[in-house]
Amino acid sequence: MNDMNMKVAQALNAALTNWNAMSGSGEDEAESAADRFEASFYLLIDAVRDWVDGLDPRPRTLEQLYRLPTVETIVERLPAPLQLNFETEAELIIDNIRRVDEDKYDS
Repeated sequence: MNDMNMKVAQALNAALTNWNAMSGSGEDEAESAADRFEASFYLLIDAVRDWVDGLDPRPRTLEQLYRLPTVETIVERLPAPLQLNFETEAELIIDNIRRVDEDKYDS
């Protein structure tokens, strides 16, 4: 997986695992599976933010961010329904804006 940061790679794998679990869950476990996925998605976003903040030079535009091999890999691996959410969060990372917990999406 190219030169992807280990923390980002682990967070991506956890989010994808939880996405798949949520997609395959029955009614009984659907809510807890959705909560686990949402938490893991935002851990992925936090890992990406930390990684981006440590880059020198730090990307200044979404286009620059999306040209980085790590971000290309993330986008390639994310299911289509998650790509828009990731892009929205990536824009906030570029703009150096942090969501307050209440502002995060309800999955």
